[in-house]
Amino acid sequence: YVAAVYEHESILSPDPTALVDRRSALQLMGRNLDIYEQQVVAAARQGAQIIVFPEDGIHGFNFTRRSIYPYLDFVPRSRAVKWNPCREMYLFNDTEVIVLQRLSCMALNNKIFLVANLGTKQPCAHTDPHCPPDGRYQFNTNVAFDDAGMLVATYRKHNLYFEYAFDAPPEPDYKLFETPFAGKFGMFTCFDILFFEPAVKLIRQYNVKQVVYPTAWMNQLPLLSAVEFQQAFATAFNINILAANIHHPTLGMTGSGIYTPVKSFIYHNMESYGGKLIVAEIPVITAEYKTSLESNERFGENLHQSCKTFTSTSTDDQVCFKEGQETPARVLEKGMEQLPPQFYAEMMYDNFTFVPVWGEKGELQVCSNTLCCYLNYRRAVLTDELYALGVFDGFHTVHGTYYVQACALVKCGGLSFSTCGQEVTDASALIDFQLWGNMSTPYIFPLLLTSGITLDFADHMGWKNHHYFMSKNRTSSGLLTAALYGRWYEKD
Repeated sequence: YVAAVYEHESILSPDPTALVDRRSALQLMGRNLDIYEQQVVAAARQGAQIIVFPEDGIHGFNFTRRSIYPYLDFVPRSRAVKWNPCREMYLFNDTEVIVLQRLSCMALNNKIFLVANLGTKQPCAHTDPHCPPDGRYQFNTNVAFDDAGMLVATYRKHNLYFEYAFDAPPEPDYKLFETPFAGKFGMFTCFDILFFEPAVKLIRQYNVKQVVYPTAWMNQLPLLSAVEFQQAFATAFNINILAANIHHPTLGMTGSGIYTPVKSFIYHNMESYGGKLIVAEIPVITAEYKTSLESNERFGENLHQSCKTFTSTSTDDQVCFKEGQETPARVLEKGMEQLPPQFYAEMMYDNFTFVPVWGEKGELQVCSNTLCCYLNYRRAVLTDELYALGVFDGFHTVHGTYYVQACALVKCGGLSFSTCGQEVTDASALIDFQLWGNMSTPYIFPLLLTSGITLDFADHMGWKNHHYFMSKNRTSSGLLTAALYGRWYEKD
């Protein structure tokens, strides 16, 4: 099917904390919706059957609970309502649903499925124990319209990211909608992607293979750049993701794409301004397609081949799993018995344990708590760049609290150990590697980021003897990050 996502540079309120009337709020949102309309027309002309817009794209962000109120639309919650806002405005006070009406008409007039994010309000009774003191819920909401303009799904964001204007729904939403071209789509928003509820549960319980994903993501290198993690999520679950991010480079916000488990069409641009429409044709993934979380066939079939990756006259240069072993066989080369020094450095606010990656080839191990990470590497050419192998097994506590197990090969910011873990965007070293760890969670997201914030794909990955494994024979450009990012949801 042909999909489109639009990375939108939203027109923002000059003072989002100021109290304005509904008319002023609609004027601002109308300017963003005018751009949406142009992009829907452009996408439809290119044959797109579905288009996704970003989180906060219509109204912006950094509101207070009171100041966002004029920007909120009313969405009927009744399950019985089959509602087409473009054709049935008379059912409601039109000023209350004017954003929904415009989106519905864009879908109808261009015969395209449309997914957008907006703020919504819902009155609640004080008998409701969750009802806020002001008598209403305010939700960060995704809406999906079919190609006739019918509202087919609404999703209320569950994992809010310092969004004081909004309420989390009392229970997580699991929202699906059907399409004639690719079957069912699931949807969630931004920060949701890092948590079990509702994102992982939605995918696993409902066997979802296509996901629409509005986001307003601030990039955080080296492990959580938008395109890097979006691709890793698609790869881990063997799904297609249509991800639309907002475009505000000064805030570190860019990175959208159309992702399949084996190919991606991405946009990451921290240099220039303006929006970007991505349109791509991708295969429908069927429910029979196994995920890398469910199966290690991909790994088992390719194990022998990946052990040949590092060709040499002696098998001693290789690190391979031997049948029946719980841990990898580690054969230190003669004369290499002296292990490199272990050091500590902060990476993304977490205290990682590192060892330096020196020389043209080698085998390394580094451990923290119950997690041990192993690396076998070879460089064709030695460059004046420092790399390190890091491990973290613990709670991430800044900008959210959640449990992480990570094995990461990263390029350091400079040549001193203290620069390891810094944000780096360019690299020149081409490295063949095998990276693996004895992860305690099945939820492993394989990250492979190369120079200029571009993506690469592992040659092989999967489980073997209780270890998760990723290998790559020569990255397409200089290596920035190769990591196994594990989320141990039960420990959250």
